[in-house]
Amino acid sequence: MDKNLQKIEAFIKQHHVLSLATATKDEVSACSLFYAYAAKERLFVVASSEETLHIEQIEQNPKVAGNILLETKEIGKIQGLQFRGKFELLEDVKLKNLYFKTFPYALALRPTLWKIKVDYFKLTDNRLGFGKKLIWQDTSL
Repeated sequence: MDKNLQKIEAFIKQHHVLSLATATKDEVSACSLFYAYAAKERLFVVASSEETLHIEQIEQNPKVAGNILLETKEIGKIQGLQFRGKFELLEDVKLKNLYFKTFPYALALRPTLWKIKVDYFKLTDNRLGFGKKLIWQDTSL
């Protein structure tokens, strides 16, 4: 496995909330979502109501971007991940089970689950040197 991707996925596994950005021609939106990460499929599993602005926008434009960050005031410890991908309804029962295993209390809410199939990651990790960037991109696309 790609060394950059290994470090990126190690960072992802340390967190559980991402920020998501969506857009249509004339409107933008951002939200925060709890996630479970499926490394083999390279995707985030998230829950969201179909009545939200970001889902309405995704129905028009499924391309999304987002980030996960470690909040710190110590410059040498700054870490943050940016990603891009495609947002789709989740059908896979195994991946649904991953989400509910990660967030068992969500099962009672019976949420709609979605997937974000990632095609680009950029991790900034100042622990490796100021402004050090690790990039992974899906070359099969």
